[in-house]
Amino acid sequence: MFTLSELASLHDRQGSYYRLLKPWWEVFMEYLVVLMLMVSVLAGTLLLSRDGVVCLPIHPQFQNHSSPSHLDPQPETPLRPSRNSLTSDPHLTSTPSNHIPPPETLPRGRRTHLDYQQYMYISQVCYHEALPWYSRYFPYVALLQSLVLLASGCFWFHFPLTSARIEHFLAILGKCCESPWTSRALSHTAWLESTRTQADEGGPTLPSAPPSRPTSIAGQSSLDSGTDSPPLPSKQEPASTVTPDSRPQTASLDRSDGEQARALFERVRRFRAHCESSDIIFRVYLAQTVLKVLKFLLIVSYTAPLLGSMSFTHTCQPQAHALTGYSAFQCTHSLASVLHKLLLAYVFLVSLFGVLGIYTLAWICHRSLRRYSFQHLQEWGSMWDIPDLCNDLAFLLHMADQYDPLLAQRLSVFLSPISETHLLEENLERQWGEARLRSMTSTDPHGRTQLQLVALPHLPCALYSLSHLEVLKLELITEAKLTTQLSHMTSLRELHLYHCPAVVEPGALLMLQERLESLHLTFTLATEIPSWVYTLRGLQELHLTGRLGWEGGAGRGWVLGSLRQLRHLRVLALQGALQRVPAELAEVAGSLLRLEIHNDGVRLLVLTALRRTAGLVELQLEGCQLERLPSALLTLTSLRCLDLRHNRLRTLEGLLGLQHLRRLTCLRLAHNRVLTLPPSVGMLRALEVLDLRHNQLQSLPPALFTLHRLRRLLLTGNLLEKLPPDVGSLLLLSELDLSGNRLESLPLALFTHCMHLRTLNIAHNSLGALPPGQWALHELSQLDLRGNSMDALPAELGSCVGLRGGGLLVEDWLLFSLPPLIREFLLQPETLPSTSTEGHSQPDLDIFPTFSAAQWSFLSALESQI
Repeated sequence: MFTLSELASLHDRQGSYYRLLKPWWEVFMEYLVVLMLMVSVLAGTLLLSRDGVVCLPIHPQFQNHSSPSHLDPQPETPLRPSRNSLTSDPHLTSTPSNHIPPPETLPRGRRTHLDYQQYMYISQVCYHEALPWYSRYFPYVALLQSLVLLASGCFWFHFPLTSARIEHFLAILGKCCESPWTSRALSHTAWLESTRTQADEGGPTLPSAPPSRPTSIAGQSSLDSGTDSPPLPSKQEPASTVTPDSRPQTASLDRSDGEQARALFERVRRFRAHCESSDIIFRVYLAQTVLKVLKFLLIVSYTAPLLGSMSFTHTCQPQAHALTGYSAFQCTHSLASVLHKLLLAYVFLVSLFGVLGIYTLAWICHRSLRRYSFQHLQEWGSMWDIPDLCNDLAFLLHMADQYDPLLAQRLSVFLSPISETHLLEENLERQWGEARLRSMTSTDPHGRTQLQLVALPHLPCALYSLSHLEVLKLELITEAKLTTQLSHMTSLRELHLYHCPAVVEPGALLMLQERLESLHLTFTLATEIPSWVYTLRGLQELHLTGRLGWEGGAGRGWVLGSLRQLRHLRVLALQGALQRVPAELAEVAGSLLRLEIHNDGVRLLVLTALRRTAGLVELQLEGCQLERLPSALLTLTSLRCLDLRHNRLRTLEGLLGLQHLRRLTCLRLAHNRVLTLPPSVGMLRALEVLDLRHNQLQSLPPALFTLHRLRRLLLTGNLLEKLPPDVGSLLLLSELDLSGNRLESLPLALFTHCMHLRTLNIAHNSLGALPPGQWALHELSQLDLRGNSMDALPAELGSCVGLRGGGLLVEDWLLFSLPPLIREFLLQPETLPSTSTEGHSQPDLDIFPTFSAAQWSFLSALESQI
């Protein structure tokens, strides 16, 4: 239940808010309607209390106008008091008949010989027969008309489709007027206007910022912080000149005020999108105004003819000659004078109401009320970014301007993107201080200090105080801006921008040109690459990820700016849908050492630009849908590493052409469709790493084992059924991966000649046993035998000292096929440097062997069976 006081305060508040949308003519028309009501109520009250007419008989001689006797009436004779004519006066009836009053008090007039009841009867009859109906019912008609005009005056405030929007608008406008952020923004606007005025007049220059109030006590509300805001960037004053160092030390909004201001920005944005979609308020107000004018015309149309027939003095012939002796009476209304004046007042008020209605209609038709522009603010340059409004929101602002133009200016604070940006910067500085940023720093795999910021509205100023930061990663920050304070980050060497179109000031760009070594950019289209990237003359690594090859259609490739200034570029990594190798590589061909192209499954058609990069040391063409080795590789005489993984290579006939690449030490052809390895592979004498994983090889040519420098041979996921004994000629082999094949046996030469083998992976094959004999794999540190068909493990594993401490990967139950001493030796942890305890240590025989949980469960089950 609501109390009366609450309802009264709610009504007062709503009335004060609705007053903001009432222009002067609406207020004036409301007062006119109230005056009409007062006039009609006053006239009606008088009629209810003193309604009636007074009639006097007309002498017959005055009725016969043709007789000349009416021009010479009989001389008046003194009237004597009689019972018939003076019964209504008690003083006369009580006077004795022999008493004659003084001559000066004797009544004079025409004797009628009528009784008082006869007068009353004639008055009632003449009131109904002779008095015009409009004279009789004028106050009630006026009251009805006034009520209709009153009801139509505020219809748009109560119509269901408009009242909700109006209430929402008034609520938002009230919040905008009460928000502390509004006061700060308006104080900045006033400061800019005063600065402009003094600059135009040639007066003294104002300080670089408006004077600020003393810093408020922490925890207090900042409702009165109206003049302590730093200047917002304007059209004439670029945002780059307003740096944190140049801003005065002012009291910022507290957390609650900042959050309320941010919520109000979002509320204004949504209300604008909702109101600008229709113009229902404008149409309802226009219809209401047209209805008022039509009502006025209707009232005038039927009132003007009736005014002529409206009379308060008339002649009545009640057909009562036999009763009174007179056939005609002269009658007048008892309130004739008062009603006449009230009628004139009412007609004047109605006329004035109609003139105002016509003026309102002309104002609506003359001005474009469905478009609102903040032209005054844009001319002064304080809030030049405020967009033009349309439809209902524009109409509501036009109506509010008639009450007070400052209301639209207060709302414009929350329509300005610059104002919102400045608020977000303040909130960001409060939430992301230096202490929080330092707590978020971490160390990357290379031991460098890094910081990652994701989905922030802006970059916090405290970021520039992290002078020890080496790697900075910015993700999904649409308004990122690197200011001149970036020069304080003296250790920054690597920058990541993930969908972050950063804007760089000249001072920050100078720092990046001198110190930045690695740049990683992730974008959607190549046109989003900032132009300042091509001016980083000290850059050594550039990684670009995005759609690089679809700007100009299917026939064009990557459209990039000039790389001529990147004179120290060593690494260029491109990940996107390229159709050709960019020709811009020729501009950095003298310094480029590594080129990586990750094409995401799109076929790379043109590779002729590779011929201009003869100094390449590493080349990676991954996911380019290549079906054969490119001929452009023949010119890369300095190439050491060639990576062609995730393509469609079926044959390697072009390997013979790679013999000219005498420095080629690494060849990666994994995840292709290679069926056979040609003998020409033996021509790659300098090859040290050969990666053929996940192909369709069924056999290995003998020429492969003539590569005596080969150290890593990766053959995972092929169809090999036999490993040739010639593998023993690879004396320098340190890693051999044969997992996921169909091998049933392994040659003994692998275990006797490859003495430098450290990693051997033969998991998921069909091996029944390992070859017996004297093994020479003393450096073997990892052996994977899982997923085979072996029944027992050979005792030769005991000679592989490097397998101790978990280097042997095999099923747990196979471990018990080894002798106990060898099993304990392989399962015990690797010996660590021991520290003496009191100068004594326990003997090695007392060391209890360590087992995994699965091994202990297996031992417990075995003992229970025994």
